[in-house]
Amino acid sequence: MCGICGYRSTKRISSEKLKQMNDTMYHRGPDDCGIWEDMSKGQAVGFAQRRLSILDLSELGHQPMLSGDGNIVITYNGEVYNYRELRRELMDKGYPFQSECDTEVLLAAYQEWGCDCFAKLNGMFAAAIYDKKADRIVLVRDRMGKKPLYYYHAGQDFVFASELKPIMAFPGFPKAIHKEMVGKFLCNKYLEAPFSIFENTYKMIPGTYLVFQNNEIKIEYYWDIVEKKKTGEIAAFQDENTALAEMETLLLDAVAKRLIADVPVGTFLSGGIDSALVTAAAQEVSSGRIKSFSIGFYEKERNEAAFSAAIAKQIGTQHKELYIGDTEILEMIRDLPYYYDEPFSDSSQLPTMLVSKMASEDITVALTGDGGDELFCGYKMYDWTYVAQKADWLGMLAGQIPGMKGLIDKFPPEMRALLRNRDEDFKTQLFTDVMIEEAGRLLGIQCENIKFQQEKRLKYADWQERRMLLDMMTYLPDEVLAKTDRASMKYSMEVRCPFLDYRFVEQSFKIPQTLKYHNFHKKYILKQLTYRYVPQALLDRPKMGFGVPLRKWLRTVLKEEIARFAGRSALQRQSIFVPEAVERLIAIQRKSDKIMYSSMLWSFYVFQLWYQMYIEDFWE
Repeated sequence: MCGICGYRSTKRISSEKLKQMNDTMYHRGPDDCGIWEDMSKGQAVGFAQRRLSILDLSELGHQPMLSGDGNIVITYNGEVYNYRELRRELMDKGYPFQSECDTEVLLAAYQEWGCDCFAKLNGMFAAAIYDKKADRIVLVRDRMGKKPLYYYHAGQDFVFASELKPIMAFPGFPKAIHKEMVGKFLCNKYLEAPFSIFENTYKMIPGTYLVFQNNEIKIEYYWDIVEKKKTGEIAAFQDENTALAEMETLLLDAVAKRLIADVPVGTFLSGGIDSALVTAAAQEVSSGRIKSFSIGFYEKERNEAAFSAAIAKQIGTQHKELYIGDTEILEMIRDLPYYYDEPFSDSSQLPTMLVSKMASEDITVALTGDGGDELFCGYKMYDWTYVAQKADWLGMLAGQIPGMKGLIDKFPPEMRALLRNRDEDFKTQLFTDVMIEEAGRLLGIQCENIKFQQEKRLKYADWQERRMLLDMMTYLPDEVLAKTDRASMKYSMEVRCPFLDYRFVEQSFKIPQTLKYHNFHKKYILKQLTYRYVPQALLDRPKMGFGVPLRKWLRTVLKEEIARFAGRSALQRQSIFVPEAVERLIAIQRKSDKIMYSSMLWSFYVFQLWYQMYIEDFWE
């Protein structure tokens, strides 16, 4: 696991500046670092990498890495789990190997197959390849978006990096905020690919590769989740037992592949279905006792530590837990802008940091259950989507009744959103209109194009299936996986997700929706598989989540901080937020328990922390 960055430009930056860009990601790779530079056709090229050694801990894994003929250069972040199989195939074709690392395999694979090699990789990865002969840079991101990759292109400058910090450190980078994105962030708590907070700066879309040549960009899919969903449905499983057997076989293989490392490996065990199944599978295929880790809270209503401990005992892991209070969590807030270097306000990032910190004392690689909810229908939103589709006729009827529009305006925001959910392109993005209204007040503008445009591609009659696929394209990579990546890499630790093995994802599309959402039971078939390893009595309870008490904090310990960032003179100088609207939101949040207001105010606070660190400090 690593951090990568680089550039191509008509202006050559100093080696020292390239090192400085690279070192902003020291936490992503404290074990080694390297840079490579060249001039080609009057343009400068520079690649850099910070390395966290996972496979082949020797110097043979040093990056950037060059091919034997010096024609191909790679800087790479991630793990290719089938690298041994690919290595044998490439050796049969005559490629010699000096190391035991997957980087050299990816380098040879590109030499042999070009960009077609990406479809052969099973793993999580982000890489940049400079092809001297073709005079082009190729960027690639893994299928599900486990590993982050940004790029900036303006004029003759092309810059890429695992995080925004190296791009911000590139000489002349303007740090011009894309103001439309502020509204997106306030509504969604993150920015989905291809967007970023800055103008001319983008995230790679999962499953794509980018070719930069002759100062032009071309992007292609090598794996399209929408098309794979369609293909999977054609070969759907016909019965539950067959589906369970195939799921179990593939999951055990995916877990076994993710236990391969030359450093200690363990699991995050939250006490829920997903992490329990991954931990049980890891123990099943491991020759020794797996180490598992969980966080406990002193408040009973959000504490799952006792359940985690009972599950660990049942599975037989070597378990470790840490109880935390508000003080420990609040102390980490000031770290958020540095490690999440664009605005990001999923508050569960804080306890995720703490479990990563604890686990990093014993392991370097952790397996998690990320992806289980999106693949198998686990979120409360999927209940709402199901109900909304059944009740959609009410909105249609309301639109036909004279005078109904004025009456609807007086309804609570959530009811208004459901009744006005008439656009066929965005049927599953329930309640987003409520957030758009509030964001519009805060910014003093019409917040258009906030909704995820990807839903237009999802022509499914079943809204629930549409929403699940939409979440796999947006929420999963850009919130869930981004949260875990940044939280774990803060402590130089790698996180792997067996459910997101692309083979398992494709297999999940063969499972009928009725086996995922079965008689109002979410994740039905995944639960049936988990019960083979963990007694149902230890798991059959309401989902608690992994959040923090935002409403309480915003009214108490963060009250003065919020007021400071909401000061009228500073807001007027900043010219982003409407002071009166911010004051209104604070006043409403102090009285209302609706999560919408706490979420929006927390996002405002996180944005201001970010702005203070990276743009300008109006609050010294």
